[in-house]
Amino acid sequence: MIFQKIKRLFGGVAEEVEIPGVGAPGIAPRTLTVFLPSHYEAKHEHALLIALDGQTMPGWRLGETLHRLGKAKQIAPTVVVAVPASRHRMDEYGMAGALDYRQRGEKAAAFQRYLLEAVLPRVRERVALTRDPARTGIFGASMGGLAAFDAAWRHADVFGFAGVFSGSLWWRGDNSSVAAQQSSRLAHRLVRATTPPPKLRLWFEAGTKDETEDRDGNGVIDAIQDTTELIDELVAKKFRRGTDVAYVEVPGGEHNDATWARALPDFLRWALPPR
Repeated sequence: MIFQKIKRLFGGVAEEVEIPGVGAPGIAPRTLTVFLPSHYEAKHEHALLIALDGQTMPGWRLGETLHRLGKAKQIAPTVVVAVPASRHRMDEYGMAGALDYRQRGEKAAAFQRYLLEAVLPRVRERVALTRDPARTGIFGASMGGLAAFDAAWRHADVFGFAGVFSGSLWWRGDNSSVAAQQSSRLAHRLVRATTPPPKLRLWFEAGTKDETEDRDGNGVIDAIQDTTELIDELVAKKFRRGTDVAYVEVPGGEHNDATWARALPDFLRWALPPR
């Protein structure tokens, strides 16, 4: 199969390539959008970044940001593969190891296999990509952020870093009481249960207006508390703040594409420093 569409962006400087119809058992086919760096060279193995909820990337101004940072040599030449969500998003973007209290997430393991066994091989047929986990990452927002964290944690031999924007880290197995909600958060439980932990770099963002919920009434919204407490769990596993784990809190940041677009350059510079 050849590229069906090549659309030049930004005065012919960058390229956006569509690869249609990529599917896997149990996962519906979907069209991938591949962002190539401005000076893409087939003889070089480029860094790779998977963007979940790929259909939202225009709202994140992903193409423009990649071009601007790349032109300024603030990030390494990187290929970004935007993978759109399907109508089964809540099941695909759960966690592969356990369903939540409403039995959601049943397609999460299949979705991770889809990324590893369908998306990456299809793109690698056409684009020169590294296989070095340290230069291969995944990111997403909200449920996509949870999915990015889970995929990287379980497959650190492929993904060496992840970006979690306003991650749905409240995802829990028991909703019966506040205490149960706190103790059954599945990402936190996964980190505690994993010995030894994988070698990963993890970047987190939360906005001060991400939500208004404060389940335990401590004056900190859940989006921030769930994020910072997950970081605490990681630090207890010997992850180093600032090196292995980074956290950006956006004053006035909301749960939307505009806020994530504001935070995106920080993530890209942290994840993909020029070599």
